[in-house]
Amino acid sequence: MFIAMNHFKVRPEKEAEFKNRWLEREVLLNTASGFLMIQFMRGNVFPDYVAYASQTVWTSREAYEAWRKSELFHAAHKGVGQGEALTLEKRVFSSYEVLRTIIGQEQAA
Repeated sequence: MFIAMNHFKVRPEKEAEFKNRWLEREVLLNTASGFLMIQFMRGNVFPDYVAYASQTVWTSREAYEAWRKSELFHAAHKGVGQGEALTLEKRVFSSYEVLRTIIGQEQAA
């Protein structure tokens, strides 16, 4: 399993717009081979920004890399970065190979 994450420092006065872009846009990922899940998260609030993150879970790094090279990826990200900046700086990307997963009793039932 492979996880790809993006971290954002959102300008407080642009938070509603940033959040709406994520919540209202069409999701094309669910048709990508090897895609398992996406999560969009709101984090801590700081004086100069609000922390946000997105996380996608894939069957493998290869499935993620194939998505990144696909026409579907380019269609999903068309126009990203255009217009007024909603964040303080460029997103920070990180990725992880899952080494161990423990399922809670609630989810296993």
